[in-house]
Amino acid sequence: MSIVNSTYVKSIQEIQEEIVSEFEIYDDWMDKYNYLIELSRDLPVIDSRLKIKENLISGCQSRVWLNAEYQEGTIRFTADSDAIITKGIVSLLIRVLSNHTPDEIINADLTFIDQIGLRQNLSPTRSNGLLSMIRQMKLYALAYKTKFGVK
Repeated sequence: MSIVNSTYVKSIQEIQEEIVSEFEIYDDWMDKYNYLIELSRDLPVIDSRLKIKENLISGCQSRVWLNAEYQEGTIRFTADSDAIITKGIVSLLIRVLSNHTPDEIINADLTFIDQIGLRQNLSPTRSNGLLSMIRQMKLYALAYKTKFGVK
């Protein structure tokens, strides 16, 4: 659990449990893909100035821009993608990892990915992209931890 400006922020585990519950509503993977598309629409638009080569995630078939900012002890992620399913996936990752400390992000066990069946239902290239997004988010956390000497 993180406290940001004296406001309770749900733990990474609590957020993952919410996501698993949301996906349990759907029996069919086509419905789950449609839900990912809905989630992509809710992803806040990344500042166009951040859609630069340095923020592109390598290893993704589609183009995914990811930015991280360190504020008041926590990291806030923003992202965008030119592929709607990928945008939905990155929106889930941001929902889980944003507003947490570098240590919480580095040590996060992202169990929701397998619990909702995401990894098993992605093409190999999308699955590689998912792993690349997670790796980049954890690298940002490690960089901020190193730079600021924080937990």
